[in-house]
Amino acid sequence: MTEIVSVTPGSPAAGKISPGETLVSINESPIGDVLDYQFHSYDPLLLLTTKTPDGQWKLTSVQKDAGEDLGLCFADALMDKPRACQNSCIFCFIDQLPKDLRETLYFKDDDVRLSLLTGNYVSLTNLSEAEVARIIRLKISPVNISVHATDPRVRTMMLGNLRAGRCMELMRQLGDAGITMNAQIVLCPEVNDGAVLSGTMAELKTLYPRLQSVSVVPVGLTRHREGLYPLLPVDQALARVTIDQVEEFAACCLAAHGTRLFYCGDELYLTAGLPLPEEEAYEDYPQLENGVGLMRSFDVEFREALAYLEHPAPPAPFSVATGMAASDFLQDLLATAAEKCAKIEGHVYAVENAFFGPLVSVAGLITGQDLRAQLLGRDLGTKLLIPKSMLRHGEGVFLDGMTIEELETALGVPVLPIAPDGESFLEAIFMDACS
Repeated sequence: MTEIVSVTPGSPAAGKISPGETLVSINESPIGDVLDYQFHSYDPLLLLTTKTPDGQWKLTSVQKDAGEDLGLCFADALMDKPRACQNSCIFCFIDQLPKDLRETLYFKDDDVRLSLLTGNYVSLTNLSEAEVARIIRLKISPVNISVHATDPRVRTMMLGNLRAGRCMELMRQLGDAGITMNAQIVLCPEVNDGAVLSGTMAELKTLYPRLQSVSVVPVGLTRHREGLYPLLPVDQALARVTIDQVEEFAACCLAAHGTRLFYCGDELYLTAGLPLPEEEAYEDYPQLENGVGLMRSFDVEFREALAYLEHPAPPAPFSVATGMAASDFLQDLLATAAEKCAKIEGHVYAVENAFFGPLVSVAGLITGQDLRAQLLGRDLGTKLLIPKSMLRHGEGVFLDGMTIEELETALGVPVLPIAPDGESFLEAIFMDACS
């Protein structure tokens, strides 16, 4: 049973269900978590059983459109405790965190429900047969799966879990039942690259069309790896070989199935020193949240928004802070904007990640203390633009606990978090310009 903390005004349940009531069942089906709730609340005619704060049982009839959200809000999105990871992955980023961060950052989840809600990738190693059957019964799709290797021996070693070798068996079971899936491969040099990667792609291809997309992304390594598996970083040579390998296989999939199916993450192209593929190569951007095509999408959105900007007035001087990986990319976009508005005064500052180490070059892992240390005394103009991905979701707090307000005080300028799309970036640049 899960307590309702609020009811969305104007929703089907508004005026019928009150905060503080506990949801027990829908159409006599017990509600244990978000999967039960989403499945059983889909139909247009519902009978809700709740328990009031004074312990009274209550029956409520609700009529709505099929698939329309009831409007009930719960304290926890899962309506249950998240399931912890049972693996000991050789590439686990959480194992590479420094000490004394927020306690929540050290929790390793491996919860298939989060795959549905937030797009998280799961290993499938902690699913019982009953839980697999439940996914099938509730028609949970898509399920995002961290595969890494389909060779049972290699995957078992990489995940440090004897159950890891059943990955393909479980994926076939899900696919045969009509469950759609996406997959990711974290590329670890001398572990699952080369021939192992070729074998993994060949096996995963057999799951099409239930398998909708596969990303290949480089392993992330911090400087805090004492006592961990001696992984090597993906260097330029391996990045180029891997891109050729994946793109060649993807071309075969395109010819056979009309989709590339396999995609390399943006970071691989940056590491390789190669240009990003054109927009058509990403099809409908199936793994945008996994860093596949994010920069190309950003570029297209920025240029399209710029084309609609007529006679723009010069914006106030500004600055942009990003990771080492994306600095040249953003500088090129500012140069493009300057072709339309020559008086743009914007500085792009590439912030080296001293907190996690120089091998971590993405913007989303830059901390407040690194921003403060490397931008203090710089010409920041009237505002500093940063990617919203640097902050804890829904909050103005960096990974190291520093707040936006603390950074603004230190640097003496407003700090504006920007959504990860090109149009928002352009709007932030010109937001205070006179039209």
